Amino acid sequence: MTKRKALRTAFTVIVTLVLFVLLWEGYKWMGQQTEDHWPGTQFGLPVSTDDLTMPHASDIFNELTDEIRAGRETLPMTVYLAKKAAFTFLEAAIGFSLGVIVGLMLAIFMLRWRFAERGFLPWINVSQTVPLIALAPIVVTWARLQGYPDMVGISLIATYLTFFPVAVSGLRGLQSPDSSDVELMHSYAASWSSTLIKLRLPAARPYLFPAFKLAATLSVVGSIVGEISIGTKTGLGRAILDFAQRYAVWPERLYSSVIAASLLGLFVFGLVNAAEWLVIKRGREVLK
Repeated sequence: MTKRKALRTAFTVIVTLVLFVLLWEGYKWMGQQTEDHWPGTQFGLPVSTDDLTMPHASDIFNELTDEIRAGRETLPMTVYLAKKAAFTFLEAAIGFSLGVIVGLMLAIFMLRWRFAERGFLPWINVSQTVPLIALAPIVVTWARLQGYPDMVGISLIATYLTFFPVAVSGLRGLQSPDSSDVELMHSYAASWSSTLIKLRLPAARPYLFPAFKLAATLSVVGSIVGEISIGTKTGLGRAILDFAQRYAVWPERLYSSVIAASLLGLFVFGLVNAAEWLVIKRGREVLK
């Protein structure tokens, strides 16, 4: 059943990609036939279809096989982007791990003391209204002044984005058990920590894993934004920044780097999906 589900997911991804390419090329063809107007009208299209704004999909994919100069060596674009993605993945993994720890700690803290929920939860929500592009240079500059490498500051930016969904969904999940189940634990003289581990955390699983999936993708976004904000020499953020500056010459390269960032986001999402499957499988084996 699991293999069938995996094949169905892969088939869905491939079909979606093909449909997107067909839609892209169809829109571009229509715009070039009508001089960027809706057919039969004088209303302009929302996006220009010239080769600079919308390169052909084939040109973008061909760019992935071309070579690029990286320092003193020449690498295929796929290898170059894979190296950049590996560094961004490391930053995102650190930020995700810290975000999960901080988010769960906040959720448990707010669960244990209700006054903490009333005091902290509004500020946790307000924290996400601060523009990341403004916060990133502050965090990285602080890390540099403390003598830390840029990776630390970038990981902290990823942590800032990831802790929020974990804290909010985690609190909701920890509060989800029925009062009768909690009272039953109390009747067995279970301590608060035992109730947390044996009842509340298992009950929070349906809330936590969706939050983990969102946090994983946000950690990639936070890492890339942090790299772009400080102009670091590593990571996909640097590649996107470099290719954006040369967009007028090689627009396909910027699109290629965006595809690499998207694939990295799908990869981390898939890792969390796999972890969820393992947890569910283990839980079923325990019940048997």
